[in-house]
Amino acid sequence: MTPDTAGYSLTARTFHWVTAALVLMAIPMGIIMNNVGPGPLQDFLFNLHRSIGAVLLPIVAARLIYRIGHPAPALPADIPPLQQFAAHATHAALYFLLIVQPLVGWVATSAYRAPITLFWLVPLPPIWPEDRAFSERLFIVHWLIGITLALLVIAHIGAALFHHFVRRDDILLRMLYGTPRRAG
Repeated sequence: MTPDTAGYSLTARTFHWVTAALVLMAIPMGIIMNNVGPGPLQDFLFNLHRSIGAVLLPIVAARLIYRIGHPAPALPADIPPLQQFAAHATHAALYFLLIVQPLVGWVATSAYRAPITLFWLVPLPPIWPEDRAFSERLFIVHWLIGITLALLVIAHIGAALFHHFVRRDDILLRMLYGTPRRAG
């Protein structure tokens, strides 16, 4: 395998797919919970959404620490510089927002003084003084970050599919299998 076709380790792939699954649950859940109206379903969704955010934070932090010691494989040399820049910028923005978003949600929820329990079992402490007006403003920021994350995720998925179906290179395969699967 050449540096251009090197794959991701099992650890990197596990971090990626666990993060992806949690984000792909949290984003639609955030939309639904704000539109179902008050009641048991909304309470359930809010609690689950907060739990996912609380789990994402240490997973993404661990993923970043792992990535420092295990850099991503190089992109193929024939990818134009602008596309390489876009790929790196998208990844950096995703990492940054995946750390900031749960923190903003935790601060906003703390300022609102809603309880945060990790899957209804472990209470998490408030990390900000009660301030409902600040909380409401911060929840708007949380919503805007969520939209930005959703757009970046769509771009990321779109790029992976472009590489697989249009360019027909191994970019997607090395995250699926760790090593390229295509012949040749």
